[in-house]
Amino acid sequence: MVVQSWFQLAFAVLAVFAVIGSVIGGIFIQRTVEITDDVTKRIQPAMVQSYRLQTALLDQQTGARGYALTTDPSFLEPYLFGQDQQQAAVDSLRDLLAGYPGLVEDVDAIDTAGRQWRLQYAEPVVASVVPGDPRPLDPATAKEAQDAFREIRTMFDAENSALARVLEEKTEDLAQSRLIRNSTLIAMVITFILIGLAMVVLVHNLVAVPLSRLRMASRRVAMEENFYQHIYPQGPKDIRALARDVETMRGRIADALSDSRTQQALLAKQTEDLDAQAEELRRSNAELEQFAYVASHDLQEPLRKVASFCQLLEKRYGDVLDDRGRQYVEFAVDGAKRMQVLINDLLAFSRVGRVHDAYVQVDLGRPLDKALSNLSAAIEESQARIERPDHLPELTGDPTLLTMLWQNLLGNAIKFRHPDRAPLIRIECEQIEGAAGGPQWQLCVTDNGIGIDNEFVERVFVIFQRLHPREDYQGTGIGLALCKKIVEYHAGRIWIDTEYSDTHSEGTRICFTLGTASRPVEQKHGTTDRGAIS
Repeated sequence: MVVQSWFQLAFAVLAVFAVIGSVIGGIFIQRTVEITDDVTKRIQPAMVQSYRLQTALLDQQTGARGYALTTDPSFLEPYLFGQDQQQAAVDSLRDLLAGYPGLVEDVDAIDTAGRQWRLQYAEPVVASVVPGDPRPLDPATAKEAQDAFREIRTMFDAENSALARVLEEKTEDLAQSRLIRNSTLIAMVITFILIGLAMVVLVHNLVAVPLSRLRMASRRVAMEENFYQHIYPQGPKDIRALARDVETMRGRIADALSDSRTQQALLAKQTEDLDAQAEELRRSNAELEQFAYVASHDLQEPLRKVASFCQLLEKRYGDVLDDRGRQYVEFAVDGAKRMQVLINDLLAFSRVGRVHDAYVQVDLGRPLDKALSNLSAAIEESQARIERPDHLPELTGDPTLLTMLWQNLLGNAIKFRHPDRAPLIRIECEQIEGAAGGPQWQLCVTDNGIGIDNEFVERVFVIFQRLHPREDYQGTGIGLALCKKIVEYHAGRIWIDTEYSDTHSEGTRICFTLGTASRPVEQKHGTTDRGAIS
């Protein structure tokens, strides 16, 4: 049986005994109250009224006899007052003793005897008195009157004895009721104490002892880290169930510990491998930096010499060379120059996030102004018009890389312009909800150029991927790949808005996001004619 069942049984026994004791105690408390009320409100007042009735009859006897002997009218006052008191006492006794027919009959007998005594003896004596002429009473009549009143006294004694017996019986009943009531209350208190002690013993034996053993076993497992020591269930059903759950948990912890140690060994091996790979990566990065240095110095110098000497060869021997020879020289010079541009672009691409590393607060408007200044010749030549916001947000980033980002996006918009119209480039900025839940800035560069087909929207961000022949548009195909790397370095992403391409027959819209501005400013978009920036 579970601990809860033991407690429910104890509480059930306690509740049953409390109900029985309450019922018995209530009955005898009510009985005690009734007997007490009967004694104090009926029997004792009835005894008082009985003495009052006796006094009233004695007053009548004394008054009538005194008036007969003295003919003094003042003796008639107690005689008349006694009659009123007799009637009042009899009426009160009848009300008080309504539940005692025998006592009421005795009162009625006394009242009747008193009235007969008054009619037969007292009133004739009073009527026969002549004022101022006192006469002695007739001895025979006086003796009869005394005998009659003596009978009334006997009846009084019997009435008083009966009231005394009733009072004694009520007193005994009251004492017995109080005894039963007090015994019941004492028994309830003793039972409560015994049940409380039994519950304490139950709690100790059924709960405290098994839980103490379970706690000691758990502590041995936890403190000594002996996760392989079994915990054996003891005690009631629910405590045993708890012990089994703890044992199950211990077993799972032991299994998890074993797996963890295995994983720890594996992680240690992987850490060693990662450390070795990191060391190899550091070595590779050092070699890459060395290669970048060689590419920026040692490779470019021979290319410059090739281009210079080819140009000198063309200048000195140009009149000797035929058209094919001059064409070969031009091919060599052009190849050397394109190799230099390609090397510079590769160096710029490899240095993103590695060489500059100037992560500071920057107003996006300043890199944009610098990029427009760098592109001023191309803007003026193409008569491009730039629409930009009056204010751009301030965020944390690399000013040099952000300038390169703007310059590549705007330069592409100018380079891939439509031959029949002047370039119109619009820059837009808005704050949006980022993928991680925080706010981000989304910027878009929209042009009215030749556009990009939807099938190439991913390919244009791959390095060295070109959509047009070199004869039509110059470049190495690294511009948008560089933009993607710069944006990703700033925890953003870049894409071509295909919905714009589907709804517009001309132009391209490139959008990118950057991290949250540390101090965002109000975005007020306006139109500024930048067609003749110098």
